[in-house]
Amino acid sequence: MANFAKPRAPRFTAEVYQNEFLPAGGRDVNAIVTVTSTGGATATHAALPGSAAVVIMVDCSGSMEYPPTKMEGARQATAAAIDTLRDGTSFAVIAGTHVAKEVYPGQGRLAVADRTTRAQAKEALGGLRPGGGTAIGTWLRLADGLLRGSSAAVRHGVLLTDGRNEHEEPERLRATLEACAGRFTCDARGVGTDWEVEEVTGIANALLGTADIVADPAHLAEDFTRMMGAVMGKEVADVGLRLWTPVGAEIQYVKQVAPSVQDLTDRRTEAGPRAGDYPTGSWGDECREYHVCVRVPAAAVGQEMLAARVSLVLPGPAGGVPSVLAQGLVRAVWTNDLAASTAINPQVAHYTGQAELAQAIQQGLQARKQGDMGGATAKLGRAVQLASASGNEDTAKLLAKVVDVVDAAAGTVRLKATVADADEMTLETRSIRTVRVKRG
Repeated sequence: MANFAKPRAPRFTAEVYQNEFLPAGGRDVNAIVTVTSTGGATATHAALPGSAAVVIMVDCSGSMEYPPTKMEGARQATAAAIDTLRDGTSFAVIAGTHVAKEVYPGQGRLAVADRTTRAQAKEALGGLRPGGGTAIGTWLRLADGLLRGSSAAVRHGVLLTDGRNEHEEPERLRATLEACAGRFTCDARGVGTDWEVEEVTGIANALLGTADIVADPAHLAEDFTRMMGAVMGKEVADVGLRLWTPVGAEIQYVKQVAPSVQDLTDRRTEAGPRAGDYPTGSWGDECREYHVCVRVPAAAVGQEMLAARVSLVLPGPAGGVPSVLAQGLVRAVWTNDLAASTAINPQVAHYTGQAELAQAIQQGLQARKQGDMGGATAKLGRAVQLASASGNEDTAKLLAKVVDVVDAAAGTVRLKATVADADEMTLETRSIRTVRVKRG
């Protein structure tokens, strides 16, 4: 029997980095909010029964048969993920084709992870056989149904696919993602090079998860082990970033900028007078950073105001009063000191550049696909320049597989004549990953 330890609730802190000084008539206030969660349970501790629920969705469409290593890699990766589950975690496995089928435990249930159920689940993976089409929305809807039947605080999906969503209308998948958003998070992985980057990353973005490419099926088990380990480290779900603004102030945008770029602006839900919540998903021991831009009413030199109050909130039981986990303040002060009002906060400057880097890569690759080599060279050159200036070495290495770098500091590059599909897809998939600003 598992020895269930008393859970340790993470502690949240919120730090605000900004230049609060505006020139006379200035209106836009930019701030980086660093949110840190520490002191929660670790992936090695046994979970309390019902504290987490995970559904693994495995692509079993006909294309998974070629080469045969894909299906075998998927079985091994799923087995590795099952082995990584903490005792007490609820889980299920789904086989996805043009329909979704329960592989384990079946009958619309979730199993509770222990030595016996893990062994049974891994044995059931032998029944995974490729055949049929691809309708990812059906997989997600079945996962949603299974997870909705659980009272787990952390609800998570893992989705593996090797192809395009060819047997389902795009509108149907979008509607499914909208319905599932906020009910569970989902990590998505593409294996091989025959899947659509925009499709896989779109699933992860909508469900506040991660997306990545595993070009070689032999590396799937390693990736799934690492991914499930991160899921097992999650302890608090449904945390909201709440922004309150005074009369006359308006939120222009809210973006997660570390560890990856994700625009949350359109995901606001109203939370009382002049307040709105932006979803952040599940948390373990980790740090994330958010760029908040607020437009305030113009004011005269010498005046100051609270531009926004930032809170991390957790919903109360049965829709009751939410718990405030941490708070920070965004200020605006009007001055005629030109040096003060024109200085750019280092954190704001850094993450503005990281967001531009992601956009430049995506636009450059799109231009390359469309045959606009001049536009692709300009955008990817700018990306090389930004990656070099910010110290984003991982992205710089990926860019070097797509372009020949002549002068990184100047952004002078030449497009490579031939680029491997895996290299281009890896760059596109990982373009939103950022590096943190160097403090001090």
